Amino acid sequence: LLLSRAMGKLQSKISFHTTKYRADGSVAQTGPAGSSQQHSPAHTDAVTSVAALQPDLCVSGGRDKSVAVSSWRSGAALRRFTGHEREVTKVTSALDSNRVFSASRDKTVMMWELHRTSGPSQHFPGHDLVVTGLAVSPDASQLCTGSRDNTVCKWDTETGECLGRAAISRNLVTHLCWVPGEPYVIQTSEDKTTRVWDSRELQVAHTFPAKQHIQTCCDVSQDGRYCLSCSSGSAGHGAEATLWDLRQTRARVCEYRGHFQTTTSCVFLPRDPTLAPSIATSSSDSTVKVWDQNTAGRR
Repeated sequence: LLLSRAMGKLQSKISFHTTKYRADGSVAQTGPAGSSQQHSPAHTDAVTSVAALQPDLCVSGGRDKSVAVSSWRSGAALRRFTGHEREVTKVTSALDSNRVFSASRDKTVMMWELHRTSGPSQHFPGHDLVVTGLAVSPDASQLCTGSRDNTVCKWDTETGECLGRAAISRNLVTHLCWVPGEPYVIQTSEDKTTRVWDSRELQVAHTFPAKQHIQTCCDVSQDGRYCLSCSSGSAGHGAEATLWDLRQTRARVCEYRGHFQTTTSCVFLPRDPTLAPSIATSSSDSTVKVWDQNTAGRR
């Protein structure tokens, strides 16, 4: 699958079969033998976040306060978790694990076990405002959360204990992502900056130069060498995505311009040995663009 990572507000699905989407939200899927299946929508209100869970599963959160686990292939919602008191803002998981994490406007984060039949297996309360950033370590042992309360917190996922809390003035967190194989977490903010946190001491290890607009989202390449951030914008001003080098130079590498409204999410696409590396961006201008990572040319 091309889009195996989260694209917050990108509401699309990719399938190996021919798929037709109906106005009522149901899915009619035609397989090789011509069979047809229809599934109810995973949510009863807008979907706010989606992330990969396993090779054939994704997790989503919605304004209906629920978290759903669905099959990429069939479109069927396999599990639904409820427990949040307000809209779910972010979802994430450690790839190929059975643990799902959700953040909410109710100021909490919850952990869900894929095969658990009851409620959440862990709660993470402690933020004073809506939780807007969520990143789990590759082994799912630690969790980093961020909020509009200007704080970033680190948690033990087994015990629910808060292991650290750091506050920076005007640091309204918009997104978090964990660097694969490293103790570093990338964070974007409404203060127009992208920060690199060292999760061991929960301290800022590096801050990239501030952009002209709010940074809305971030992502990290699978090799851990680069990160992406994207900007708000309007009428063709701003709305760019930026590629940053996470190695020693920590310099700006490239910019991707072409959206006319806020770029809401950005993601590195899985590598194809026969193609140049690519990224994808989605925008409030109702478009999704796929770019050559190295040249910023559109695919």
